[in-house]
Amino acid sequence: MLSVSIDEKEVRQLFKAKIAEILKEADAEYVFWDAVELKRRTCMSWNFIQEQFFFDPNFPKRKVGSKWYFPARETRAFLEKWLLDRP
Repeated sequence: MLSVSIDEKEVRQLFKAKIAEILKEADAEYVFWDAVELKRRTCMSWNFIQEQFFFDPNFPKRKVGSKWYFPARETRAFLEKWLLDRP
């Protein structure tokens, strides 16, 4: 007969590490977000984004032609700080 023991804490830690690695790779795929990606990443509508933080002078954005682009790392950092600053 075969008996197998699994350390649940170790399994959870391995899962968390793997998920963090996958998320980091996914974020590394994008250098810039466009408006569609910004809406997807924030789960916010375009109107809500504009009302809340789009016109904040610290919000990183560049307009190329008629399209807005947002540097992924800087935008993510801004959004994390913005959310923490909300009352």
